Amino acid sequence: MFKKVLIANRGEIALRVHRACKELGVATVAVHSTADANALHVRLADESVCIGPPAPKDSYLNIPAIISAAEITGADAIHPGYGFLSENARFCEIVKAHNITFIGPDPTHIRTMGDKIAAKEAAGGAGIPLVPGSKGSLASYEEGRRWAEEIGFPVLVKAAAGGGGRGMKVAKTPDALQEAMSTAKAEAKAAFGDDAVYLEKYLERPRHIEIQIIADSFGNVVQLGERDCSLQRRHQKVLEEALSPALMPHERAEIGEIARSAIARLGYLGVGTIEFLYENGRFYFIEMNTRLQVEHPITEQVTRIDLVREQIRVAAGMPLSFKQEDIVFRGHSIECRINAENPKTFRPSPGEISYFHAPGGPGVRFDSAIYSGYRIPPYYDSMVGKLIVFADDREFCIRRLRRCLKEMQLTGVETTIPLFLDLLEQPDFLNGDYHIHWLEEWLAADAL
Repeated sequence: MFKKVLIANRGEIALRVHRACKELGVATVAVHSTADANALHVRLADESVCIGPPAPKDSYLNIPAIISAAEITGADAIHPGYGFLSENARFCEIVKAHNITFIGPDPTHIRTMGDKIAAKEAAGGAGIPLVPGSKGSLASYEEGRRWAEEIGFPVLVKAAAGGGGRGMKVAKTPDALQEAMSTAKAEAKAAFGDDAVYLEKYLERPRHIEIQIIADSFGNVVQLGERDCSLQRRHQKVLEEALSPALMPHERAEIGEIARSAIARLGYLGVGTIEFLYENGRFYFIEMNTRLQVEHPITEQVTRIDLVREQIRVAAGMPLSFKQEDIVFRGHSIECRINAENPKTFRPSPGEISYFHAPGGPGVRFDSAIYSGYRIPPYYDSMVGKLIVFADDREFCIRRLRRCLKEMQLTGVETTIPLFLDLLEQPDFLNGDYHIHWLEEWLAADAL
């Protein structure tokens, strides 16, 4: 096992990794920007190193500063969390070149899955079903139109690099395709430095289903069931459930085995998530995330598996502490991403938290690094915490979630708590009858 892990991240995920390390008897190093000097993960870590000013490019994306911090403190491993450098293959290579273990997959897998076109080719070759689409990036509008006519409108223009909904445009007619391609290419160039785009069939009412997997270096690969992440705004997940209310047991078993077999075939190491669109009983590969997911806690709740602990153990060369036949799904879990935003306009609301009280009781978990008096900086993502609840069934889980949202006290900044309280009253949500466009359609109708 490692002696000391440097956590190359901030906020709730940095604290989550710190806790897992301490329970494994491993010392921790927190890195932080000047804006995060008073952050909770910095206060709790065994050591801390300031790596730059507030802007992410000067701190949490500053590879030389992070490597220097690891060398100065004698860290023998680096955990990247999610976001920032977690899916940066070059960072992984540099970490390894300095004889430090990167707690994540091999850089080859990170690089392949980070390119959506290469990822589709790898997934298809491993037996994963794909959304009908173009083969490779598009050289011209004429090529795009030929593919669109073969696939059938509507189509989705997607950036080959990056994610988060940037560089994605829908074209419902041939006339709209040229503008969609032009806009998507411009967005992709600005966001990722790469204007390559490709086409996929646009599914009208799919759900977003993702399968959690983990693999060790001894050939053991385990799938830990699915999460339903269909409630999204601008391609950003807002609320997630495990297990999905839409899947039948045989569908769950089938897609889980497809994902597990594919990962085994790829020779993958560590945690990863394969994301699908699901419509009319069929699954279509979207992408693979080669890191820990924000929504990993709901999988932990229904499987009783500590994913971060297992991730660290696997990176240290240890075998998984369980086999596929040991995995039993119990109950239901839901996660709400609590953001410091106006619940109507979604404008970020940085500032000082004057008072904070987390909800409690059986089946309640709040992953966060905030506290009374903490000042939310304006430089980073607006998520301040994840409220995770677990219960024996979905109906009970929703009632528990409603109780917790009302119990939570967070003053001084605006939050999205009122949005979730309203959402939990909607019949479509209560019936589990929603899709990836449902939330935006409901928000638009509510704004009228």
